[in-house]
Amino acid sequence: MVDPGRLRALLDRLGEETGHLRRLAAGDRTSLADPDVLAAVKYRFVVAIETCIDAGQHVISSEVLRAPLDYADVFAALGEAGFLPAQVVPALQDMARFRNLLVHGYLSVDDERVVEILRTSLGDLDTFRTELARAAL
Repeated sequence: MVDPGRLRALLDRLGEETGHLRRLAAGDRTSLADPDVLAAVKYRFVVAIETCIDAGQHVISSEVLRAPLDYADVFAALGEAGFLPAQVVPALQDMARFRNLLVHGYLSVDDERVVEILRTSLGDLDTFRTELARAAL
């Protein structure tokens, strides 16, 4: 059974992180070119995406769903079990892969791509938060 307090805490943290990311996204191109600002964006993305993964893994283990093969597969398992709409799963899997790139492939991170994801993909994290709360709480 899902621990509502734990899941709410994770989803609240996700909301905080997406709020920080939105404020950073509101900056102009010049501010996002600043290496320190860009580092903050990358860190906030890592925390936000890892929070999604943690929340997903909590639901998966609590509801005894199939074990995911990797972080991207967490979202597939949730989709298969009806905790996430199928149409959002690929975008969330891309977010997990983006997190892996930020954490492990920092030498090959394209900063322009980071800014593009910042400006276009925060809604996917919002959808995860809303849908998981709806389905699991």
